[in-house]
Amino acid sequence: MTFAHSADRADRYNRTARALHWIIAALVIGNIAGGLLHDALEDVVNLMPLHKAAGMTVLALTLVRIGWRLTWTATPHPAAMSGLEVLAAKSTHLLFYALMLAMPLTGWIMASAGKYPLTWFGLFDLPKLPVTREDPLYAIGHEGHELLGWLFLALAVLHIAAALRHHLLLKDNVLRRML
Repeated sequence: MTFAHSADRADRYNRTARALHWIIAALVIGNIAGGLLHDALEDVVNLMPLHKAAGMTVLALTLVRIGWRLTWTATPHPAAMSGLEVLAAKSTHLLFYALMLAMPLTGWIMASAGKYPLTWFGLFDLPKLPVTREDPLYAIGHEGHELLGWLFLALAVLHIAAALRHHLLLKDNVLRRML
């Protein structure tokens, strides 16, 4: 299976969409792992500066991805997909976009109430939101961030399972469209 001459075929996502997908996916998977391992590794390594910077990168890239999506015609779903499968795919993608915005925003709320600066990979400080730990918004951000993280993990597992189902069982081009 080679894609050397099919980099931008009509049945595949374009290079920009594919690059944004995989970069954001790597950052999200890394951040979910970092969030889950934070307490266990807290005495060994401080993952929070990296976690926060990666989260803010996800937010920025998601805004770019939304802008790109609004200016680019989506690759059509394979004709063999049922209406229910198309609805599930569209709903999953919409929920992913919501999570890619909500997760960093709830994290930004929490970081803004903290005593440490919110730095982007040590290069510069990001502005803090006007939130304190006594603010009800902080509690919403804190609880929401954890709950959304678990939802994100579940959705990612579902998404990967669906892609593998299409590739290994149905043997269609759904996964190949993003490679």
